[in-house]
Amino acid sequence: MTRDTAISNATEYFDAGTFQSDLATLVAFRSESQNPAPDARAEAQRYLVEAMQPRLEAMGFACEIVDNPNPKGGPLLLGERVEGDDLPTVLTYGHGDTVLGQDDMWRDGLQPWEITEEGDRLYGRGTADNKSQHLINIAALESVLAARGRLGFNTRIVIEMSEEVGSVGLPEIFRTYKDRLTADVLIASDGPRLQPEVPTMFMGSRGGTTFDLVVETHEGAHHSGNWGGLLADPAMILAHALACITDARGQIKVPEWRPDSLTDTVREALRDLPVQGGEGPDVDPDWGEESLTPAERVFGWNSFAVLAMVSGVPDAPVNAISGWARATCQLRFVVGTDPADVVPALRRHLDAHSFDRVQIRPHDRGFFAATRLDPTHPWAQFVGQSIRETSGELHVLPNLAGSLPNDSFTDILELPTIWVPHSYRGCSQHAPNEHVLKPVCRDALRVMAGVFWDIGDKPTPGH
Repeated sequence: MTRDTAISNATEYFDAGTFQSDLATLVAFRSESQNPAPDARAEAQRYLVEAMQPRLEAMGFACEIVDNPNPKGGPLLLGERVEGDDLPTVLTYGHGDTVLGQDDMWRDGLQPWEITEEGDRLYGRGTADNKSQHLINIAALESVLAARGRLGFNTRIVIEMSEEVGSVGLPEIFRTYKDRLTADVLIASDGPRLQPEVPTMFMGSRGGTTFDLVVETHEGAHHSGNWGGLLADPAMILAHALACITDARGQIKVPEWRPDSLTDTVREALRDLPVQGGEGPDVDPDWGEESLTPAERVFGWNSFAVLAMVSGVPDAPVNAISGWARATCQLRFVVGTDPADVVPALRRHLDAHSFDRVQIRPHDRGFFAATRLDPTHPWAQFVGQSIRETSGELHVLPNLAGSLPNDSFTDILELPTIWVPHSYRGCSQHAPNEHVLKPVCRDALRVMAGVFWDIGDKPTPGH
């Protein structure tokens, strides 16, 4: 049997409709990790026990489902398939949890917990993030097994059920089970391709931390005629405080938030990469760091965003000065930014600009740290060459613009990390009407079958 046989097996899995029916089964699990209800927690366990464990055991994996040490998190599945002590070991990963279904917000004809096919789109919660992505990788492994009778390498797998709440408990699990998770490389999938028709590979992610800025000036709301000009306006104070964090085009003014890690190597890797295409809004050329290209702004630099703002009662305003204002803010940051200093640096900056009345309240969820693997790393070169052999083209990113629990793999397990995403940027993940594109899924199955075949067929880094 040959590489082409494995790729043909993966292609047939899609063309026969089996991928779509398998994905529909996974989507039907209401695995909302953001839902604290007992039923949601039970669904997370059921996803692992009923959907993941039997399939993996049929592939020769020894599986164990472990409890999350954090009460806010769901269980995790750890699996292992060993073929030989002298063979390379690949760790792969996926998350079966989703954000809230937002059931009432999907457009007519769609609902989150059933697959709906419309043209090239498959709608449903978790289709893009992340059920299709780990399904594709598992099916690609099956395609290689069917073609060769073995993989030619050892495999370990982690399926967690808490990624959408910050992967709580994952670092503790990795420290506890580190000996059982050792590997030569992580190869996993999450996030979007830059363009639907071209595979993407990234080797890290930006970090992210979220916090509220709050101004509280007085008890209750007071008549704006009787008290206007006498009571401080918290919304106005907050607006001016936000204006000192960035300038009018969003350029960051907090000194410690301006990274020094946009090296010539990173710039070269980002050169000519597209940041538009595959649906989504047009990029605003006049937003963000003026001296950087669009690709450098989103993949090589930090970005600050106000996710929500409120003061008073926006839906029913009255003639009164509110006693409070709140903005939920987020910093996405690259390697070179000290995550432990993000909030303290902001505190110093606000105080220096006389905004001592602005409180900073970090969210309990915490943050993912920023990670990045050099694009010239041997494993990045190996996987990249395999993908090019199957698809011809490849976009390579030093790190994803979004955030992932990649720091647990790099800092605790000490692994080089390779991510090959199987979605696209217009997929509406975390929003109503989430979907995947069928052509992307079909191509991804072929790409990953090729990657896994090559790991078992060619000399790999370190072996």
